[in-house]
Amino acid sequence: LPAAVLLKDTKLMDVKLGQLGSWLAMRDFTPGGILGAMRRGYDRYYNKYINVRKGGLGGLSMLLAGYIVLSYMWSYSHV
Repeated sequence: LPAAVLLKDTKLMDVKLGQLGSWLAMRDFTPGGILGAMRRGYDRYYNKYINVRKGGLGGLSMLLAGYIVLSYMWSYSHV
């Protein structure tokens, strides 16, 4: 039998819809918590797509696509 995982340690993709409210209540929404989450996300992205032994254009193209979408949203805020 797998060990029980606390709801706080559960990833968002593994949270059931009924548990979403209590899972969100356990998150750290302080500035330090938000910065920590952004840092972990950046580290995860960097290690998965950029810092690889045999890299391709996938990670860089996703970064460029994100920049294009953001700049489009900033330029055309009325849309």
